[in-house]
Amino acid sequence: MNREKEIYKVTLVGSAANVLLTVFKFVAGIVGHSAAMTADAVHSLSDLLTDAMVLLFVRISSKPEDHDHDYGHGKYETIATTIIGIALAAVAVGIGWKAVESMLYWYSSGTLEAPGMLALWAAVVSILVKELIYQYTIRRGKALNSPAVEANAWHHRSDALSSLGTLAGISGAILLGDRWTVLDPLAGLVVSLFILRVAWKLLKGSFNELLEASLPDEIEQEILEIVNAFTDVSDPHHLRTRRIGSRYAIELHIRMDGAMPLAEAHSRTCEIEQALKAHFGERTHITLHVEPRRGDKHQ
Repeated sequence: MNREKEIYKVTLVGSAANVLLTVFKFVAGIVGHSAAMTADAVHSLSDLLTDAMVLLFVRISSKPEDHDHDYGHGKYETIATTIIGIALAAVAVGIGWKAVESMLYWYSSGTLEAPGMLALWAAVVSILVKELIYQYTIRRGKALNSPAVEANAWHHRSDALSSLGTLAGISGAILLGDRWTVLDPLAGLVVSLFILRVAWKLLKGSFNELLEASLPDEIEQEILEIVNAFTDVSDPHHLRTRRIGSRYAIELHIRMDGAMPLAEAHSRTCEIEQALKAHFGERTHITLHVEPRRGDKHQ
């Protein structure tokens, strides 16, 4: 099965779980009179929207290079990750705002309706299901080298964290009595901060990619080690790297014997390219510029 179909499969599995959880949590939040669970349901609804975003943009990003896109369409996957991050941030702000409103109401009136047991069980089910979906999605995202799928996995994890905070707040509001019903919206506020942190992490990575940030130092060191393994190649320099969606772009200057025949230099350059692609993936974009060694009479 090709990469695009695998991404669709992973995303659709998550979407199916999100549909069921969203309906269940909305019912539990309304029937169980829980502001925290209703907010949690809104978060699950945002998961459905981001699943749709991944399906849309991955299809576009998988298109090959064409006349207008010499480097392919990988940046569309980065745009999807950015939109997911923005959606998460918006959800976090909305949940936090609603929680603060409820807490202010409790402070002024001293009363809030205690949530019911249905809301409590909905939180337990949500934690278990979303953590399982996260584990499945993050493993497949890493295997497929898809930032958008990995971002969606973290969205699943943020929903599990949301439900964990919701569980704590609902449990406290039920078990500790009317004086502690404020724990329900307080849990919603804490959850919003968790979600905001995840959103920042996703946005930071996608913004770096859109701004052509270099690959991490450890990746660049791996590149140099692979090139230096070729004994007739020396002084790799002017290394420039970036990410294009799910693949890397590498530009590098290397030195070879100035007396080496052009055909042999070309052959060795192809070998280096294949070594890099074997390590970083066949779709890696590689540009090697060959120069004569310093001091060669052919320099």
